[in-house]
Amino acid sequence: MLPEAFSFIPGPYQVPALASLLLFVFLVIWYGLSWRRLSHIPGPPLASLSYLWMLRIARSGEQSARYAHINAKYGSLARIGPNELIIDDPAVVRRMNAARSPYRRSSWYSAMRLDPYQEDLFSMADTAEHDLLRAKMSFGFGGKELPDVEGDIDAQVDLLVHLIRSKYLSDENGVTCPFDMAITAQYFTMDVITKLVFGKQLGFLETDSDVYNLIHSSEGPLQLQVLKSEMPLIGRIFSQPWVLKNLGPKKTNAGGLGRILGTAEEVVAKRFRHDAKDEMDMMGSFIRHGVTQQQCEVNTPFILVAGSDTTASAIRGTMLHLATTRHAYNKLRDEIDRAVAEGRISSPVTVEEAMKLEYLQAVIYEGIRVQIPFSGLLMKEVPPEGDTINGVFVPGGSRIAHNTLAIMRRPEIFGQDVDVFRPERWLGVSPEQKQLMVQTTELVFGYGRWSCLGKPVAFIELNKVFVELLRRFDFEILYPKRPWRELNFNIFYHSELWMRVTGRH
Repeated sequence: MLPEAFSFIPGPYQVPALASLLLFVFLVIWYGLSWRRLSHIPGPPLASLSYLWMLRIARSGEQSARYAHINAKYGSLARIGPNELIIDDPAVVRRMNAARSPYRRSSWYSAMRLDPYQEDLFSMADTAEHDLLRAKMSFGFGGKELPDVEGDIDAQVDLLVHLIRSKYLSDENGVTCPFDMAITAQYFTMDVITKLVFGKQLGFLETDSDVYNLIHSSEGPLQLQVLKSEMPLIGRIFSQPWVLKNLGPKKTNAGGLGRILGTAEEVVAKRFRHDAKDEMDMMGSFIRHGVTQQQCEVNTPFILVAGSDTTASAIRGTMLHLATTRHAYNKLRDEIDRAVAEGRISSPVTVEEAMKLEYLQAVIYEGIRVQIPFSGLLMKEVPPEGDTINGVFVPGGSRIAHNTLAIMRRPEIFGQDVDVFRPERWLGVSPEQKQLMVQTTELVFGYGRWSCLGKPVAFIELNKVFVELLRRFDFEILYPKRPWRELNFNIFYHSELWMRVTGRH
């Protein structure tokens, strides 16, 4: 029997009314407790009570810029959700990610899983399992296991140069043949990573096309990943095996992530046949070091997406800033020309030679500082006993996000003009300051046990591609009023970076 207080409500509606009241009371208590546990840490008022604030940012397409504004307004440690904080202190980020850190990956990572039944290296939350798999896979990203990694990347650079020269050179008399650096940069990085993983590139540059529509049709699912990782309820729902199985990408799909999953399964199955050759590529290295067939199938799609999107973003961002900062463009081109004339770089340039070009190194680091390749929050979970961060106690179980863009804008590390693309900031500083700048900028690749295994490959690509492009071509922005289109959902989606390209040598 219901309390007399409900007697004024018609009989059929009394039970729903009581249920609604109980739900309301539960929500009030839940919101109150959620607000209280982190109430001593400043942040947007709505963020402390609801995930709607994070939802708005996740859907905005301006993820990194909006979160950078939060730390600028509320301080180095700010609240962005009922159980979420964000930090822009590089020292704290290193401590959280160190090898012996008590912090662990939070549910943010689990929500990134694509396979219904097994986690990949990036989504794996169990620290011991992650470390074991990482140790097995690490050999495949360089050294003796990839003896011709430079040669493989050189071959893709040659294809890029050939594509531009054969189809996109503008007439010196002014007739323009528009060249979209945005999509072509990703064709290049997709061919690089598929060559290194499979032993053969998929042919993006050779066909000048989005093979299997892999790039464009994967954007929607990857945008959903942001909602899953930042909204715990959505993450829990969409990470259920039955949901992933029925609503996630299918290996039988003709394009997009499903096609990547299907291609990975086909290639991996061939490599695990009893009569398969032992190849000197990433997949061969994984197999030699005990990575199982299922683990190879699960991790390959992540390697392809992460290895192409992030490096392509770095190339596009650096080329845009070079083309719109002519003194930097001219200084880099002159440095390359002098090195060629003096016989200090070969054709193609080697990484060893490129590393000796001081201004090139400044451009590479300034490029990834200004245009970060990845903006995912990479939330770690505070250990059960809690932690004190910059004098502020943070309860156990809280999720703390990295604010990568804000870290790259720290004036005490990079100078007062942190929003400006200025490679000269890397020159003429003390060795100690230079080391601090380098270590801070390389946080874009993560740190410690959770750092990006593909960082060495990315730096090889960057050291080669700018030299080979600028020694052969001149680039100008075609539409300076709107140089490109940009959306940011963990990774950066750039399009329509139209350029005018003319030949040099």
